[in-house]
Amino acid sequence: MTRPLRSIARLLAGLALASLAGATPAADTPALPALGASLAQLTVSGVSSGGYMAVQFQVAHSALVTGAGILAAGPYACATGSMWRALNNCMSPGTGARTPGAEQTLARVREEAEAGSIDPPAGLRDDRVWVFSGGADRTVERPVVEALLDFYRRVLPGDAIRFVEVGEAGHAMMSVADPQPNACETSEPPFINRCGDLDAAGELLAHLVGPLAPRSAAPAGEMLAFDQRPFTGAAPIELSLADRGYAYVPAACREGGCRVHVVFHGCRQGEAQIGRRFVDGAGYNEWADSNRLIVLYPQVRPRSGFAWGSLRWVYNPKGCWDWWGYADPDYATRNGGQIRAVRAMLERLAAPLPPRPER
Repeated sequence: MTRPLRSIARLLAGLALASLAGATPAADTPALPALGASLAQLTVSGVSSGGYMAVQFQVAHSALVTGAGILAAGPYACATGSMWRALNNCMSPGTGARTPGAEQTLARVREEAEAGSIDPPAGLRDDRVWVFSGGADRTVERPVVEALLDFYRRVLPGDAIRFVEVGEAGHAMMSVADPQPNACETSEPPFINRCGDLDAAGELLAHLVGPLAPRSAAPAGEMLAFDQRPFTGAAPIELSLADRGYAYVPAACREGGCRVHVVFHGCRQGEAQIGRRFVDGAGYNEWADSNRLIVLYPQVRPRSGFAWGSLRWVYNPKGCWDWWGYADPDYATRNGGQIRAVRAMLERLAAPLPPRPER
């Protein structure tokens, strides 16, 4: 084989591997069911890139979302479409790299609202937010989280905001549900830590939706794997989304009327990298069981460059949610491909239950 042909062969092999990396089988994955869910008290949460995505979804759909729980993330559209700003201004700001101030963020929100690409910011006024930062987090540092809090303080009453800081905590989801969590100060995969009795899922849900019934000792509902392809408008890989997502459905929610909470995992926390560790161990399902709450876990997959069958260059090797524009210049608005996909999933969950004979 000549050198040019060998180069082409290596390129094609690389493209094939890029398309397969993190793939999840979907040929026999069922559709997300219509469950007659209520979106009247829709809440969202996320950690790291998922925290940024939760903020984006909350701001873009402020007329719909009533609360957000944010772990280790910063203000809306912080990166303004730049990976450099994402890595510096929005994670570890230092000399020459400052996190956007509240006025700058508000100006961006107003600009997008005036353009009709997000809901009017007045929709944020009745929201509640729960924000967490770990003192040992060197991935998304405290000044970035403070910038998010400054933004929220400009648009929300003080009692709507709850800030929790644990001095020894690393960059992770804080959970009491995972059977083999990392130590509190750890910032390593699967990014699920145990910090004493801190139950981030329970605390944020209680603040966002009100008093909760006690958590179940063991979730008795059903973790549904579902096909994400009908919600993406193109092959999911075009948006660095996985073919398969998850939804936790308590038995009582099969009869309709349950509220919905959306959870956005962080980088390197999708099924492609850690299996079901996050959806089973983040700690939401135990609270969902006893509080008539459906938990939606949309999934991202890694992608490095081109993928088989795609002419788009998308660089997302760690399987992060798009919070800097890797897949879409409209990533932080209602027009963003990932936000549109999650919104469509919610519409499906809220669709009326099928007639009883079919059920």
